[in-house]
Amino acid sequence: MPVNPEVVDLPAKPGVYLFRTSNGRVLYVGKATVLSQRIRSYFAINPDRVMIPELVKKADDIECIVTNSPQEALILERQLIREHRPRYNSMLKDDKSYPYLALTKEEFPRIQYTRHPSPESWKWGPFPNAGAAKQVVQLLRRHFGIRDCKELLPQGCLAMHIGLCAGPCIEAGDYKQRVQNVRRILDGDASDLIEELATQMDEYSSNQEYEMAASIRDMIKAVRSVTSQQVISSTVYRDCDAIGIGVKGDLAAIVVIHADDEVIKGQESWPLIHRGDEGDSISTFIVEHYSTRRPPRLLLTPIPLTETIVQWLSERRGTKVECRSPSRGDLVTLTNLARQNAEIQIERLANKATGSLEQRAATEGAALLSMDSLDHIVCFDMAQLLGDSRVGASVCLRNGRPAKKEYRTYTVKGAAMDDLRMMREVVERWIKRVEDWPDLLLIDGGETHLAIIATLLEKHGVRDRMELASLAKREETIHREGHDDLVLDRRGRVLVHARDEAHRFVNKFHRKSRARARLSDPLEAVSGLGAKKLQSLLRHFGGRQGITHATVTDLKTVPGIGPSLAQRIYDSLH
Repeated sequence: MPVNPEVVDLPAKPGVYLFRTSNGRVLYVGKATVLSQRIRSYFAINPDRVMIPELVKKADDIECIVTNSPQEALILERQLIREHRPRYNSMLKDDKSYPYLALTKEEFPRIQYTRHPSPESWKWGPFPNAGAAKQVVQLLRRHFGIRDCKELLPQGCLAMHIGLCAGPCIEAGDYKQRVQNVRRILDGDASDLIEELATQMDEYSSNQEYEMAASIRDMIKAVRSVTSQQVISSTVYRDCDAIGIGVKGDLAAIVVIHADDEVIKGQESWPLIHRGDEGDSISTFIVEHYSTRRPPRLLLTPIPLTETIVQWLSERRGTKVECRSPSRGDLVTLTNLARQNAEIQIERLANKATGSLEQRAATEGAALLSMDSLDHIVCFDMAQLLGDSRVGASVCLRNGRPAKKEYRTYTVKGAAMDDLRMMREVVERWIKRVEDWPDLLLIDGGETHLAIIATLLEKHGVRDRMELASLAKREETIHREGHDDLVLDRRGRVLVHARDEAHRFVNKFHRKSRARARLSDPLEAVSGLGAKKLQSLLRHFGGRQGITHATVTDLKTVPGIGPSLAQRIYDSLH
């Protein structure tokens, strides 16, 4: 039932609040400077966001986590959104396909270009431009000699001999200082670093230490070479970022334009799952984007940011970050450019339907069923032959493509001989082990199958964690509770593919099960018949054929074989 505002009693302190259902599912995570005041706004007569009435209707409880400051609430909100992935929060689309740059925290750190950085490393990213990130790795190795080998070799390596590594495995030298310089460059402190290096060079020169002065001179040249490339536009020395957003339905695109001295240096674009509030989407993006980057001196946004986010950005940078939403002047040109590019990006994202035929099929299927997405489908099917080799199987489709590592097979353990009870047993075993709930649980069957599995899901309290449907072979009809039956057309091909794949997979497993049963020895299943007694039987009757034709009386004549065991042996063979 909808949450009752009269029983919600939150403190007047900063923190994070969570809208939950009765079974513990998190629907929304938010932050607040004053929790009690923020929660009251959700029960206003005219809410400021479209999704609020539906959120309040579906939530059964609101809980909170009090923090020491609004800045701590900002970080905690981000962590909880990543953990629970609530339905009503705006979220960056999965960025695991984007690479990071990382420096390990070993005695002699090594640089990595990786999509899965170690949590124990310094990291920068993710970067949409993978080619640019690779180019930076090459520049840093060439100019600073940062190693990338997995282990230190006492004799050195080829990279050292061709000048791509400073060779800390042979002599440490100033390697730690090199690493510090690289970290500062990636953090955006290039200008300060150049000033420090210039001072050191002058000191060495005045002391007539010309070799050291020349080494510092070369390092200054290297720093300028790296920063002048402007290939990591999101982390290397810049003055201003302008953020623009384009929205189309539940999909949004955010564009960040990087400028230095009013000269545009580059642009990045990011897809976003949008939940109806542009301010929330932009705030979510900023916290995620600058958690692994040094914020700029000036940040331009289409909607003013909260004081909490501004303070957090300043803490991340180490100096004050100025945040503006300009309405006139030269900076408006930059913000308009960011907005126009974001609108172009969202049109491209929508038109290409997220990029693949399989994903397009999943997107069309979701639209056909009026669902947010069909990116994760699990489908069940059963197989048997006159009660023999009773098996079931489940297949998984992610983004319209088979995820074969998540396919599962089941041998029915109960006494059920009909598909309905067999299906119920198999799905119940799946429920107890599942960790990642799908968007849709699809059953091969009709309305009766649907009713039985729906009752099972209700029993285990997981009915609201996924959509449930059954697909009947006759006319390819989809059955769902609370919806009219739907005969699938081309837009539902992802559902037909899931059902056909489950049918193929379970039949393959069924054939293997029957083959194993034919090859197995029935005597192995006889209780009380061990290896020695079986050997006695073979010697007495001269082989398997003799045992097969023996009567119960004949079997009792073998030493060690009693009447009851003889009967069990005879029954297993006949």
